[in-house]
Amino acid sequence: MKFIGDFHIHSKYARATSQDMVPENLGIWAKKKGIKVLGTGDFTHPAWLKELQEKLEPAEEGLYKLRGSDLETRFVFSSEISCIYSKKGKVRRIHLLLLVPSLQAVEYINARLGVRGNLKSDGRPILGIDATEVLKIALAASPEALVVPAHAWTPWFSVFGSKSGFDSLEECFDEYAKHIHAIETGLSSDPAMNWRLSVLDKIALISNSDCHSLAKMGREANIFEVELSYRGIRDAIVTKDLKKFLSTIEFFPEEGKYHYDGHRLCSVSLAPAESRKRNNICPACGRELTIGVLNRVEELADRPPFDKSTGGKPKGAIPFKSLIPLQEIIAEALHMGVVAKQCRAEYEKLILAFGNEFAVLLDAKARELQAATFPEIAQAIIQVREGKVSIEPGYDGEYGKISIVRQQAEASTPQKQLF
Repeated sequence: MKFIGDFHIHSKYARATSQDMVPENLGIWAKKKGIKVLGTGDFTHPAWLKELQEKLEPAEEGLYKLRGSDLETRFVFSSEISCIYSKKGKVRRIHLLLLVPSLQAVEYINARLGVRGNLKSDGRPILGIDATEVLKIALAASPEALVVPAHAWTPWFSVFGSKSGFDSLEECFDEYAKHIHAIETGLSSDPAMNWRLSVLDKIALISNSDCHSLAKMGREANIFEVELSYRGIRDAIVTKDLKKFLSTIEFFPEEGKYHYDGHRLCSVSLAPAESRKRNNICPACGRELTIGVLNRVEELADRPPFDKSTGGKPKGAIPFKSLIPLQEIIAEALHMGVVAKQCRAEYEKLILAFGNEFAVLLDAKARELQAATFPEIAQAIIQVREGKVSIEPGYDGEYGKISIVRQQAEASTPQKQLF
C-alpha cells in the first residue's frame, strides 16, 4: 500500500503549540493533507496520553485509529525528548524522536523517564539524561522501537548542532550507535546536503513536519509503499529498501530557520564563506554568530556538494522532492497572507477538487489545476514542482523568504520574480 507518513508532531500540551492540536482535529487535517499515518506526538505527557487512550483504539499492527470514527487516518505512538546533559566536557542539548509499536512500550518508557524529570511540565519534556540512556530505555521497552535524532543539524538542539552537538553518531551514542537507523534532516537541510557525509550512507534520512499547528502538518513527510503496519514502516526505514521507502517530501532547505549563519538581533545573514572571513563574528555587534546548518554540513562533509547534472548521489540513497505548502503558494500568488479569507477559500476549493493537499502539489496535471483555480496559482504550483523558486535563506531563527520565479516565456526579463 502506498501512503504518506508524518511522525513528528506536537500536542496542545507542548510549549508554543496550538490548542487545536487534539486527536479529532489531527485526524481531520491528516486526511486533508493526504497523510495516512501520523505520529501522536508527546506520548510522555500524562494528560495527553490519557486523552489518546480514551480517543484511540487499535487498528493494524502497531497502529491506532480514532475510536468510533470513519476517518482512515492511522496513528503511531511518537514523542520528542529534549536531553540536556554534560558529556566529554561540554553541555549537550539533543532532541530525540521516539517511535514505538504499542501502548505497553509507551508506559514502560514513561515510567523510566518519569523518575528522571517532570513529564507533566511540557509535551516535549526537558530531561537531564544522556541520549544513550534514552536509547537504552526505548530498546528495553521494545526491540522494535526507533530512536531518531530529531532535526539533526539545528544549531542549538540536535545531534550535529553547531552549538551543542557532536561530530558523529558514535561520539553521541557510543557503542549503541549501531541502533540508530535514521536521522531526521530537519527543515534547514535536505537529503542532498546530508549525502555529503559518507558516514551517513547507511542511515535512512527521514523528514517530518515537527508541526505545532494543524496547517503546518505535512510540510515535510515520507512516502512508503509497504504493508500498513508499524513493522512495515520500521522495516522500510531500517532497510532503506527503495521499493518500500519511495521518497521524502522536503522544505527547500533555504526556507528553514537556520540554513545560513547569522545574528537575528542585528539582521545579519551570512553564507559560510563570508562567516569564516569574519571569524564567525557578527560585523554589527562583535558577538559570535549563530552558525547555521549549511556551514555545519560543510565542516563535517567529506564529499563535494551534490550536483544533479553530474550525479554523485550515493548508492541506495532515498530520493526526495522539495515542495512549498499549498497555503503558502496560494498566498504568494494572490499577494496576501496565509490567513486571508480568500487564501483559505482557494485552499479548500483545491482540496475539494483533488482530495487532499499532496494530490494537488504532487499529482494534479497542469490543465487540471488551470481548470480548478486562478491561473496564477496553477502556474505557481507547477513552478514549485520544477524547483523554480527564489529564496533569501533563513538564519538564526528567521525563516527564509521565498518567491516563485515566473516562467521565462511570460517574464519581461529572465529570472524575474513572479510575485
